[in-house]
Amino acid sequence: MVLSRKAVLEDRNAGRKGDTLNQIEEDIIVEGQIKNLTDYGAFVDLGGVDGLLHVTDMSWGRLQNPGDAFKVGDTVQVKVLRFDRARERVSLGYKQLLPDPWETIEERFPLGTRITGKIASVTDYGAFVELEPGVEGLVHVSEMSWSKRVKHPSKIVNPGDTVDVEVLGVDPKARRISLGMKQAQANPWQTLNERYQVGARVQGRVRNLTDFGAFIEIEDGIDGLVHVSDISWSRRIKHPGEILKKGQQVEAIITGIDPENRRMSLSIKDLEPNAWDDFVLSHKPGDVVKGKIARFASFGAFVELGDNLEGLCHISELSDDRVAKPEDAVQLGQEMEFRILRVDAENKKIGLSARAASHEEPIVETKTYTSEAGGGMASLGELADFYPTKSNDESDS
Repeated sequence: MVLSRKAVLEDRNAGRKGDTLNQIEEDIIVEGQIKNLTDYGAFVDLGGVDGLLHVTDMSWGRLQNPGDAFKVGDTVQVKVLRFDRARERVSLGYKQLLPDPWETIEERFPLGTRITGKIASVTDYGAFVELEPGVEGLVHVSEMSWSKRVKHPSKIVNPGDTVDVEVLGVDPKARRISLGMKQAQANPWQTLNERYQVGARVQGRVRNLTDFGAFIEIEDGIDGLVHVSDISWSRRIKHPGEILKKGQQVEAIITGIDPENRRMSLSIKDLEPNAWDDFVLSHKPGDVVKGKIARFASFGAFVELGDNLEGLCHISELSDDRVAKPEDAVQLGQEMEFRILRVDAENKKIGLSARAASHEEPIVETKTYTSEAGGGMASLGELADFYPTKSNDESDS
């Protein structure tokens, strides 16, 4: 005699399966036993029929591993979400038996609420904070600190950390909450006037250079802007990189504080007396001054006069001889005498002549400029009626 228990069990299960399939309907609640766990969910034995409880339907919150919520052999009540009778496939839900926390989210977390949460995960753009089971909010990287410049959220927080946050925005339909960590901290800009006053001298590090100026870090997270026009009294600077370098330690004078817009204005030139005003008071056209060739341009040479002052000697004023380029007449660093042709107080420009320094020539008051110099000082040789008209006898000789 050959006996088979398997056949008996199969007949019995077939009967149970048929009864279960006849009873299953969508949206009903059934009881089953956890049969198997996978990375993506759990299979639940409903009585001869296995249903899939996907990991996303286990909890309203973030659940990475189904094994953290269930174990094989656990008896659970689940809701039938979808039932494909032809293919005998059943999709189950566990979280659907619990209230959806997002339905009353606006009542429980109104704007401005401060709460303590736990860092659930960290991304490149921010960190997700678990406020309660099933509810997470995002702290964007820009909302993490008033002072620190956060390159990556992991520099500030790690999963599992406990943090204080403030609710900045709630969107129940999109199931999103915007949070801020820095809002739960003191804003250093609000107390800026207690630590600094206009006119005070401060030290800082050049953090960034732009076309319009340099940002100086006065303290952690507090930057002041030195506009390019506030670097020097007299030298015409096109880019702050001509004078400053990133990382350089500098001193400056506070010229303005605007905590509301988080702005501080600084000036480097105010550290020193106005060299330009001193020069205008003590010099006039016709005076001879000493200077050093600082740099060349196609139309002439810029001359360092001291005290961070520069003047322009047009190419036609570098030598009595005609020269094709400034380098043919003078050298960088060369010290020599120049005669002042013109002082333009409004535009802070000084026109010089090397060839006129060795002999007296009349100085003509005129506002004519050479277009070639791009607004630089005009040379007297190019100005009408500068030289005395030669007599016929001199021109014939």
